[in-house]
Amino acid sequence: MLTQRSRYALRAMLFLAGEPAAGNPIPMNRIAAEANVPRKFLELILADLREAGFLVSTRGKMGGYRLARAAHLISLGEIIRVIEGPLALVPCVSRTAYRPCNDCKDEAACAIRQAMARVRDETARILDGTSLANAAAEDLAAA
Repeated sequence: MLTQRSRYALRAMLFLAGEPAAGNPIPMNRIAAEANVPRKFLELILADLREAGFLVSTRGKMGGYRLARAAHLISLGEIIRVIEGPLALVPCVSRTAYRPCNDCKDEAACAIRQAMARVRDETARILDGTSLANAAAEDLAAA
């Protein structure tokens, strides 16, 4: 399951994806209100997303945040990995944080590992194939 932190990150990024790319930076208070994210959590989340290169921030009275790249160039998978870490449910199938399972006798023949690898692959395919722009368009269509 996604943590609440990831859901907050996705809501904030989807809100920003709906704002004009060339517009003024969006103040954190507005992002918090529009995306329904508590400000104290949002501050930390936006800092992580900025450090990962997804956001640009501007300080000062007219400061705020905006996407660092076009919404169609940022995937949901990328955002979730920044907030959560690897998408894999077990460490032995992770592509970025591989670790053997302590209780596994034969990794190559492990049915659990084989199933979890398929889950990881399909999850990554869907999340990496869904951009902020796609998700925002689907959200608008559903409204």
